[in-house]
Amino acid sequence: MVRRKKRPKMRYFVVVSEGCPYSWMLFENLLHGHPAKIRIAICYEQDDNRRQMELRHLRYFVAVAEALSFTKAAEKLRLAQPSLTRQVRNLEDEIGVRLLDRANNRVMLTDEGRLFLFDSKKMLAMCADSVAAVQRMKRGDNSDLNIGYVASIHYGMLPATLGAFRKLQPTVALNLYDMTSAEQYLALEGRKIDLGCVGVHPSFSGHAFLSECVAHDTMVVALHAGHPLAEKGELKLAELATQFFVAGSAKTHPGSREWLVETCRAAGFAARVLQEAENAPTAILFVADGLGVALVPPYITGLPHDGVVFRPLVPPIVRESNIAWREDNVSKPLKEYIRIVKELSGSL
Repeated sequence: MVRRKKRPKMRYFVVVSEGCPYSWMLFENLLHGHPAKIRIAICYEQDDNRRQMELRHLRYFVAVAEALSFTKAAEKLRLAQPSLTRQVRNLEDEIGVRLLDRANNRVMLTDEGRLFLFDSKKMLAMCADSVAAVQRMKRGDNSDLNIGYVASIHYGMLPATLGAFRKLQPTVALNLYDMTSAEQYLALEGRKIDLGCVGVHPSFSGHAFLSECVAHDTMVVALHAGHPLAEKGELKLAELATQFFVAGSAKTHPGSREWLVETCRAAGFAARVLQEAENAPTAILFVADGLGVALVPPYITGLPHDGVVFRPLVPPIVRESNIAWREDNVSKPLKEYIRIVKELSGSL
């Protein structure tokens, strides 16, 4: 007698749909251009005797839940009503939850069904967005360009380069997002933006994105107005060796503190950071309160700064301002914009 080999249990890589503990998603072969093979799976080891829930089951359920009628949903989906009824019943059996109340010749959502409808629609939309995104990536014909920037930082290149880009690519939608540098790095990692105006070089914060220097800021020293060094017209960085510093916070501007530490080390001393500030106005307030001195770019001098004075450094200390992007982003609008930035940044 020939024995049939027992099929091995199947393990799935799953992604949780937030708010729905029993809806787990598996994107199978998505990046290979086979959206029809996307599977929705429950978090268990697949048993031979159990059906496997697929994306179409969610589509069927959503159609019925929105119409509250199997007949109308079947017409919309162009399916036979008995087949639709069976597929929705299979879905309920699969997850072990009754989603629809079919009593008294009417269809109503149960409480569980309302929650599952909300999450199902989110998952279907996310799957559609993911398929569209990877298809655009493969073609390299993204119709939009998403750029992150820090509102408090004036990049002289931004208006000029965006204007030049608009003339060359009038059909591309430009989307600008006011973000901290930290938020931009997260958005780059999650492919939410194509390019970020991140400030200090990504290497200072441990990121490996491609980057381009677009500006150089000649730093000045922010001092409490009553500080003894405030009486001098200009300062050497080494004169700050005994002072406490206010540095940029890693929560909002990763790499800022590391840049300060490295700059002071090059001047022959170790920076003593007493306080971190999440933004420029807060840094000025800390300096005004006597918590330390700060190295800031010149545009900070235009902010309100009661009780704070600014002094130039000799020799000058220059900090680069950078844009960053993913190496694997093949967007044609992104490549065109980077080309414009490289051409114009030297003349701005």
